[in-house]
Amino acid sequence: MTATPTPARPTTVVGATTVPVLSPIDALTADGGIVRIRPVDPADRSELTALHGRAGDDSLRMRFFAAPGSATIAVEVDRLCRPGSPRHEAVVAEQAGTIIGVASYDRDTDTAPRAEFAVFVDEAQHGRGIGTLLLEHLAARARASGVEELVGEVLPGNSRMLQVARDLTPEARSRFDDGIVRVGLTTSLDDAAQLAVDDRERAAERASLRPLLAPRSVAVVGAGRTPGGIGHETLRALREYGFTGDLYAVNPQATEIDGVPAYPALAQLPGPVDLAVIAVPAGSVADVLADAGAAGVRAAVVLSSGFGETGADGRARQAELVRQARRYGIRLVGPNCLGIVNTDPEVRLNASFGPAVPASGGLAVASQSGAVGIALLDHAVKSGCGVSSFVSLGNKADVSGNDLIAYWFDDPATTAVALYLESFGNPRKFARTVRALARRKPVLAVKSGRSAAGRRAGASHTAAAAAPDVTVDALFAQAGVVRVDNLGDLLDAARMVTDQPLPAGNRLAVVGNAGGFNVLAADAAESAGLRIPAPSPTLRARLASVTPDAAGHDNPLDLGAAATPEAFRATVAALAASGEVDSLLVIVAASRTNDVPATLAAITPVVDHHPELTVAAVVIGLPQAPPAFAARQAPIFDLPERAVRALGHASRYATWRTAPLGARPELPGVRSADARAAVVRAMAADGGWQPYDRTAELLACYGIPLVETVTVTDEEGAVAAATRIGYPVVLKSADPDLVHKSDTGAVQLDLADAEAVRAAFRTVTAAGRPAAGALVQPMAGRQLELVAGIVHDPLFGSLVMAGLGGVHTDLFDDRAFRLVPMTDRDAAQMWRSLRAAPLLTGFRGAPAVDTTAVEDLLLRLGRLAEEVPEVAELDLNPVLVGPDGALAVDAKLRLAAVDAEPDPTLRQLRQPS
Repeated sequence: MTATPTPARPTTVVGATTVPVLSPIDALTADGGIVRIRPVDPADRSELTALHGRAGDDSLRMRFFAAPGSATIAVEVDRLCRPGSPRHEAVVAEQAGTIIGVASYDRDTDTAPRAEFAVFVDEAQHGRGIGTLLLEHLAARARASGVEELVGEVLPGNSRMLQVARDLTPEARSRFDDGIVRVGLTTSLDDAAQLAVDDRERAAERASLRPLLAPRSVAVVGAGRTPGGIGHETLRALREYGFTGDLYAVNPQATEIDGVPAYPALAQLPGPVDLAVIAVPAGSVADVLADAGAAGVRAAVVLSSGFGETGADGRARQAELVRQARRYGIRLVGPNCLGIVNTDPEVRLNASFGPAVPASGGLAVASQSGAVGIALLDHAVKSGCGVSSFVSLGNKADVSGNDLIAYWFDDPATTAVALYLESFGNPRKFARTVRALARRKPVLAVKSGRSAAGRRAGASHTAAAAAPDVTVDALFAQAGVVRVDNLGDLLDAARMVTDQPLPAGNRLAVVGNAGGFNVLAADAAESAGLRIPAPSPTLRARLASVTPDAAGHDNPLDLGAAATPEAFRATVAALAASGEVDSLLVIVAASRTNDVPATLAAITPVVDHHPELTVAAVVIGLPQAPPAFAARQAPIFDLPERAVRALGHASRYATWRTAPLGARPELPGVRSADARAAVVRAMAADGGWQPYDRTAELLACYGIPLVETVTVTDEEGAVAAATRIGYPVVLKSADPDLVHKSDTGAVQLDLADAEAVRAAFRTVTAAGRPAAGALVQPMAGRQLELVAGIVHDPLFGSLVMAGLGGVHTDLFDDRAFRLVPMTDRDAAQMWRSLRAAPLLTGFRGAPAVDTTAVEDLLLRLGRLAEEVPEVAELDLNPVLVGPDGALAVDAKLRLAAVDAEPDPTLRQLRQPS
């Protein structure tokens, strides 16, 4: 493909100050294969020549518009092998050391907004999505360099290239002129383009992980003849569970192990193998993996330990293991893992050495810890919670939670997902992919690390408050992940959302035969976010007519210890038909005088008749209580508090799922180019804490309202500024390194005359570096003080914070965080989630503040954080809010260079480290 360059025009460059070095990246093709995307190197000359030499005349004509000779190809290879620069970039797709595709762009100047692109893919690799993948990575590189559009010319018969252009972005434009189709691809990644990338990634992940989770054949390498070993027990588990495909053992010392045929090596198996389960000493795993690659194995589960968990040497062995797997196109789970399970009757895969296999069901489980995985499976068995698949991630060297989320998105057997996570490889991608999954299936998670041990200290309120756990909470809240406190709650909540109807609201009715348990349930409801509404007069009368002997006809409803199965049936029927409740909890305490099984049997037809109503039961005192009842298998719990917490999780998830997604609104007055120029100037001076004037300049680029401020360096300048502004005024130290200015005398308020200003100048400058001078501001009045800010995390990206401000910021710790990019819904949820939210809406007769202005401020902070990741810390404290708007009266900003960080937009596999 060739293209005609277009005239240059001014460009807006948004993002990091410097373009990051493009490192080799492993990525999935459409058919689940693995290729490496990397920059072209001069040493690639012979490979690139061979790539073009393998092409037929038709492919070459489509690329060069004519059949080229060797000289033309040599010129093209010379162009591709030029060193990368702002004017030229070229990347290749490499598989098993062979270059199978190349893409490049060239532009006229270092800052031209358009560049001419070209793509060429090996004929034998057509149809695998390699051209699209190359262009995705090339576009990301171009975007970082300030290229806004990639342009090119395509022959009308080149349908493959035209399809690649359409795949890359729905905004692709084309124009037919003089027998040529002129194609233009925007490099900006809007929502539609990102959704297209995500769809392609999910399809590739599903193809890639199918040999792992639904293999047609499995070989266990390292299965010993003696029971008790990991390899032997895993082979036995596969056989006993009834794996439906071909099963082999690999052991050079045996011809049969536990009834399974054994062979000396993978190369000697009688048929192809999709999955190799490896249980050999750590030092031998690499050799086994090489044998597996040579035998065409597509996936491997490494049960062996002795890798990344053991220190630097183990991490090096693990990284080499991943590199080897990538060379052979093998997806790898582990090492140091428990194994995997798939309960699908057509697969029946138990490639693990865990002691229990749960019943088939809709819950997919991923655990980073093998011990936690054992506990989860054990609880699933005991509670009757059915599992679709289970993956013990172990050291998570290759396959991660992100990969599994993509796989489970379209898995028909999975209706809910449970995760135990200890770390995130690419949390920004996790946030986007898990949010998409949560819109169709509940996602529950236990994330370890809630303690204060991992908190980082920051020199601003925002950074000090943004502990790792706070960041994870923000991620989960925006993505709709149900975060629970412990493993017990995880399984309880999973039972409540897997194959059960979600609550339509938060109204809970409690009916039981033991008043004390009813009270405990009602108490638990408040902390679970549920309401226990009083019955309407109509419902109360109905309840009185069907249960005249009840202790009362309120909610909770106590039927008394002598309640009969019929009383329970009639009460449940009345509540279910009333339309006044969204979920129903039935509590049955066993005694010598009642029949619990009969009671459950009596209410079962009612529950079945109301499939839209969320129902759970609590059975107490029965030695062998069933785990569930009714056709839908509504869960039965042993304690009311556990049931209510599970119902609360289900209700909150249902609320999130039905709420609008939110949008990224247009923000008038944003000057991104000016902001970028200001940051470049500041970073040239080594960044760090910024003087107030530069801080104000950057905030003004995003329309963030700041009170009028004058920087002065002496007493007379302070008096002159105060006279111009008008008394009363405020003086503050201009030292950007100061924190908690009001505690150190660095802020003096309500200065009414020149003498007060002179005295205040001496006081505030003495509190910091005197040479920094002072800031003079008018006394600004609003009814409430908030704090807002930004903090940047190298893994998670930037977070926006809002909370109760002024001197109350640290005292009450009333804050909310959101990760960027932010939507209008995120901004609204931030202030609404504060404990101080009633103060904004008119508390005890006070006028309501302009919450629209508060949301606008937060959205502008979010856009600043998104577009200028060099903002390491920003504090606006206080932000004065009232009926007439929001105004920041102090701002503290630190800028820092952005190193290489995970790119959430690119399709890429976890990189070996």
